[in-house]
Amino acid sequence: MTHIAVLGAGVVGITTAWYLRQAGFDVTVIERESAPGIQTLFASGALSVGGMNPWANPKTPLATLKGFFREDAPLLYHLRADKSQRQWALQFLRERRAEQADANLAQMVRLGLYSQTALKQLRIDTDLSYEHKTRGVMHFYTHQAYFEAAAEPTKRLQELSCERRFIDINNAASLEPALYPVAHRLVGATFTSCDESGNPYLFTQRLTEKCILAGVRFLYNTEVVAISMDDDTSKSRVHSITIRPIDENAQTFSADSYVLALGHDSMALVKPLDIHLPIFAAKSYSATYKVNPRAPHLAPFISLIDDEYKLIISRLGDKLRVTSAIEFSGHSLPLNLAQCEAITDRIQHLFPKGIIANSAKYWAGIHPMTPSSVPLIGRAHAGSVRRGSQNSEATFENLWLNTGHGTLGWTFACGSAKALSLLLQDRVPDIDFNFVGISHS
Repeated sequence: MTHIAVLGAGVVGITTAWYLRQAGFDVTVIERESAPGIQTLFASGALSVGGMNPWANPKTPLATLKGFFREDAPLLYHLRADKSQRQWALQFLRERRAEQADANLAQMVRLGLYSQTALKQLRIDTDLSYEHKTRGVMHFYTHQAYFEAAAEPTKRLQELSCERRFIDINNAASLEPALYPVAHRLVGATFTSCDESGNPYLFTQRLTEKCILAGVRFLYNTEVVAISMDDDTSKSRVHSITIRPIDENAQTFSADSYVLALGHDSMALVKPLDIHLPIFAAKSYSATYKVNPRAPHLAPFISLIDDEYKLIISRLGDKLRVTSAIEFSGHSLPLNLAQCEAITDRIQHLFPKGIIANSAKYWAGIHPMTPSSVPLIGRAHAGSVRRGSQNSEATFENLWLNTGHGTLGWTFACGSAKALSLLLQDRVPDIDFNFVGISHS
């Protein structure tokens, strides 16, 4: 049986392990943390294709300039003396051109819809429960300019087969009664019925349990420190990896193939192989509130997206999870209190009696962001890697990529994992997507 090592036990790594095991592979997952899904502890609860938009788009420069002067800006960019950040930023600016941004959006939506279908089938196959809701996701608007600006992207999403549509204020309040108290402030809304929500950490934990029952092995508290190549220079093939279990000496680990699902840490690991991944650390914030037990109906039940403040609001049982902001400041996890306070101020303004504001638990998570917002899925190759890139003379036979998902790791997880498992079986996934290192003819 072919043995595959999945490097990383985040939501992407765990879904990859599941689909590979279901395809008949022998699978080992290697993770430096003590448990799976640590970076999904307080992540966004929405799986929204209707909310997709590449961070690099024609409106990005103005939004970024505003972020230079406001620590609570939804898009915040901190300049650092970091060559990799400057290189990534230049690529990011190239991706913002209208034609390129639209092509990136098409890739994201196709992968998102493919992933939604895969997740629904996984739920049927496993009876997995993770506080999920299939009630759709609503964008709401409290300022006319933002509402009018939604017309073009909504139309484009419809052209890409995403069922996002405009609804009036009465319909919005009927779909989500918690909006009734602020209905007079709303100017419009859109609704995507196929979108979902749920608890990504619970999803990752419970799918891990299914993986263990299916025979997947896990090595926790184990860092991957190096990748070693075969001595035969005529082939670009990984011979083994060097791992370092906690409180132990480094040791060699071998498998037939390796899948890189280490997020931001993927870059440094493959750089000695002359593989250049365009990934930069993007930090997002979340706040989790207790729902007021005396008025639970005044906190929303369906997932909401506040476009103006870039908030994603999801009900998880008796809690309300709100995620916000992207901050480009390197691999730094300390909380920006201005961002945290901005989240609570807005939520108190919208649902003052629905939550217990002083119960807020703030969290920051790091996401591996590509300049295009399109993840890197496929076979690794030497040189500069981007979506659809190939290098037939320096393609690695047994090193695969499933990384760079940005803030959409959970949304893309099932789709990218299913597609990668098919590629490893020499099968063609039923999706029009520019996989890395794969012929697109």
